[in-house]
Amino acid sequence: MAAKQAEALQSFKETIKKIKSYEEALGVLYWDLRTGAPRKGMDARSEAIGALSGDMFKLSTSPELGEWLAVLEEGGTNAGLTEIERRLVAETRKDYDRSVKIPPQLYQEYVVLASQSESKWEEAKENNDYAGFQPYLEKVIQYTNQFIDLWGAKETRYDTLLDQYEPGMTVGELDRVFGGLRSQLVPLAAAIAASPHQPDTTFLRQKYDKASQKDFSLYILKQMGYDFEAGRLDESVHPFATGLSPGDVRITTRYLEDDVTSALFGTIHEGGHALYEQNIMKELIGTTLCTGTSMGIHESQSRFWENVIGRSRPFWNRYFAELQSRFPGQLDVTVDQFYRGNNVVQPSLIRIEADELTYNLHIIIRYEMEKLIFNEGAKAADLPALWNDKYKEYLGVTAASDAEGVLQDVHWSGGAFGYFPSYSLGNMYAAQFADTMERELQGFWQLVEDGNLLPIKQWLTERIYKYGKLRSPSELIQNVTGKPLDPQYLVTYLTNKYKDIYKL
Repeated sequence: MAAKQAEALQSFKETIKKIKSYEEALGVLYWDLRTGAPRKGMDARSEAIGALSGDMFKLSTSPELGEWLAVLEEGGTNAGLTEIERRLVAETRKDYDRSVKIPPQLYQEYVVLASQSESKWEEAKENNDYAGFQPYLEKVIQYTNQFIDLWGAKETRYDTLLDQYEPGMTVGELDRVFGGLRSQLVPLAAAIAASPHQPDTTFLRQKYDKASQKDFSLYILKQMGYDFEAGRLDESVHPFATGLSPGDVRITTRYLEDDVTSALFGTIHEGGHALYEQNIMKELIGTTLCTGTSMGIHESQSRFWENVIGRSRPFWNRYFAELQSRFPGQLDVTVDQFYRGNNVVQPSLIRIEADELTYNLHIIIRYEMEKLIFNEGAKAADLPALWNDKYKEYLGVTAASDAEGVLQDVHWSGGAFGYFPSYSLGNMYAAQFADTMERELQGFWQLVEDGNLLPIKQWLTERIYKYGKLRSPSELIQNVTGKPLDPQYLVTYLTNKYKDIYKL
């Protein structure tokens, strides 16, 4: 490597490490804001977040960084860079070219707005006050449209947003994939609704001690291999995971006293995200590759642990007695009744509490609304009515309030438009990974039934987790399963599972 390139590489790496330090500091501030920071301090906290984000943004779009990238790219693949360095340069170039088009002052204003908007959403959801939240959402949409103009719209304006969360994904591809899912899952849901073998769920409608729910959630996280010396479990309005570094990955959940499994499945879901972040190879620490490769792949891990493992019969064959012991006299049913009761297919209002099959319809609704906002010009004022119309059409249910309707998710308040499709993509990735794991990991389901979950975590670490962002989503699914993403694996998984539960 030439002296000029060596010098550029050193400066480049030092800057990337500094950017990661800003990200970690901001991650702690966001986590604190969502887990109990005093409300009266939220505006000042938002300003602090904006100031730090602005400094980080200036660093990530500095002329010097652009010059170092140009020097490191001069030699192409023969520049003497390692695989990690080459990937880091490529990913940084993509982010740089995108971010440098945004004026720093505009970006800082947006970050302050998004932080304030998330806090206002929390308050609006609690008070069922969409009117109070609407002006913030209008501004978030306005800023997002400005960013699309500056970046340059792809085939559609919404394509530009999709690419942030799932590189290479397009409206055309999602329309095809979602259309195929809908055409196969709707008849399955109809057959399930017509089945005379409907599971009993009455035993779930009791008051369950919150402390006991937390105790069991902590126990299951340990069984999964979540490292509590590198993380913690807290409570928030909406469950989330925050990966500061592999040594500090925090998760939250939400406890409902009248639902014994909502917090548990939320905890397992976020625990799946956390296992990914905790097990990235140490060589990527301090670089922007030390994170999941896409939100779809990230969601595949949370959905795999929550649904493929956590809602399976072998899992409950092992852990149901453990759950019963924490709620004496309250779960007086068989393990089969409990398993079937927790896998009911029933149209519902709340996405995070939806069953595996209809969950995808919740995502399709949000996807179609986001397309309407950015491709058709729908306004914030239009969203509650649009939401209710689509829920009536797709799921046959109507929200009694905006709190359980258009206000139920945090994503739009923080400008995360284009994120929602990742959830269904995650379901597809998860089913395809699970198919490969069943064939490669000897006695896979027996491991689950024995409560021996660590070999499963190790398999995922070796094939997915450790690579962080070193592999693209398409490279990862191809390398792990030998095939590109195929939604038919999800259809097959859901069909086999629910034919058994509903005796179709």
